[in-house]
Amino acid sequence: MTRLIIFAILVLLLGYGFSWLADRPGDLSLVWGGELYQTKLIVAAAILITLIAAVMVVWWLIRLIWTSPHSVTRYFRARKRDRGYQALSTGLIAAGAGNSLLARKMAARTRGLIRADQEPLINLLEAQAALIEGKHDEARQKFELMANDPETRELGLRGLYLEAKRLGAHEAARQYAEKAAEQAPYLPWAAQATLEYRSKAGLWDDAIRLLDQQKAARVIDKDAANRQRAVLLTARANDRLENDPAGARDDGLAALKLVADFVPAALVAAKALFREDKVRKAASILEQVWKAGPHPEIGKAYVRARSGDSVADRLKRAERLEAIRPNNIESLLITAKAALDARDFAKARSKAEAAARIDAREGAFLLLADIEEAETDDQGRVRHWMAQALRAPRDPAWVADGVVSEKWLPLSPVTGRLDAFEWKAPFGQLEGPVEEGTAVSVDAALKTLPPMREAASVRPAPLPRSSSPTVASPAADTSVIELEPTAPKPAKVAAPVAARPELAREPEPKPFFGGAPDDPGVKNPQLEPEPKTRLKLF
Repeated sequence: MTRLIIFAILVLLLGYGFSWLADRPGDLSLVWGGELYQTKLIVAAAILITLIAAVMVVWWLIRLIWTSPHSVTRYFRARKRDRGYQALSTGLIAAGAGNSLLARKMAARTRGLIRADQEPLINLLEAQAALIEGKHDEARQKFELMANDPETRELGLRGLYLEAKRLGAHEAARQYAEKAAEQAPYLPWAAQATLEYRSKAGLWDDAIRLLDQQKAARVIDKDAANRQRAVLLTARANDRLENDPAGARDDGLAALKLVADFVPAALVAAKALFREDKVRKAASILEQVWKAGPHPEIGKAYVRARSGDSVADRLKRAERLEAIRPNNIESLLITAKAALDARDFAKARSKAEAAARIDAREGAFLLLADIEEAETDDQGRVRHWMAQALRAPRDPAWVADGVVSEKWLPLSPVTGRLDAFEWKAPFGQLEGPVEEGTAVSVDAALKTLPPMREAASVRPAPLPRSSSPTVASPAADTSVIELEPTAPKPAKVAAPVAARPELAREPEPKPFFGGAPDDPGVKNPQLEPEPKTRLKLF
């Protein structure tokens, strides 16, 4: 477009020049070789312009003929290069699709058309083809060639890093990642891998420094950088807690400034403050985090803030947490556990049942079983709640990459990923239709709860020593279980079979002792003799 505009401007200037000469007529006289040449001015200008154009055309023809061999060579070279790049493109697409045969074919064709020193992507194509075919040694050689080339150094280092991780050579992978991060700190994979390796080695200061460099270079998002910095500060605080409580406190508080509801940071800061006898400040931190999101570890640390507190004082502190977040399952469970320790069974039972109605999960039913065992020691009712706990979803826990940990960890023990642990249920509910009778309902569990038995029927009478063969009383046989409870009867002393033969014929009803519903009990060969069998030939 620009050339067209320039050409039009030149044509207009020439036309304007000729019109200007035509409006001003004159003669041009030239004496050359004793001859006088005279012509019009406009004719002389036309002849001059024609001569200039003729010279330009002649020069172009001479230049074309002189440079024709080079032009022909360059034409064929460009055509060959275009064919090579077309083959390279086809090979890369084939390698991405997993077609190793076509990738190898295109790699060989590309090498015949383009030199490898001119196009380093040929090494990448051959490395990808080798990886598809499982020839990892050849692929590593290609990646090393790319790592030595300044144009493909980053690509080669990444390939070597991935191969080292595949082989489990973590030290070599760490060196490749650190080399890539040192030469190109803007690479996210290199910076993240170096950060994880330094964290795994416990070099928290170096990891925090590297994270600050990433944040300054805008390699990582601001919110993600704050989250990871809080994780690193909390991990360093956990290491400092035993020897440097003041440093652990500062790191924990700094982590809470970055992430206000970070539970591990609040716990380590509170533990450090407890060691410094600053119970009120630690309790304030725990209350703030509890208000943001109730967590059982926060509640446990808050309730047991003072080691010398009585169970009644712990119950009051648990009720204070429940007042901060009422109608919450964690608040109700904390109060129920504190009430159980204080032997306030009525409150513990009501809070546990309320928690189970909010979220019918394993921990609520196990707590109801503990309350039942502590209050009545009725094994039937205890087993009833235990059965409900087996059918209920599991409680939340610290989970990372399918691994459940009793405490929070900064790194995943499987992949080494930073900030991998999440507070969630280890296994979710199974998708699909739920079979009838498998859903957990607290109200249904309360309706099917066995009635409470009397305390007098708990202990059977002891059997006396006798030299003669004796038969145990049915009331003393706790292995036989009746589904329907019966009125308890006083235990009877065992007597010899000869003196009391009616015991073997009419066993007395037994009270409910809480055995398993499908337990038939142990048969007594003296009470139930085996029937005689006869062999019939016909």
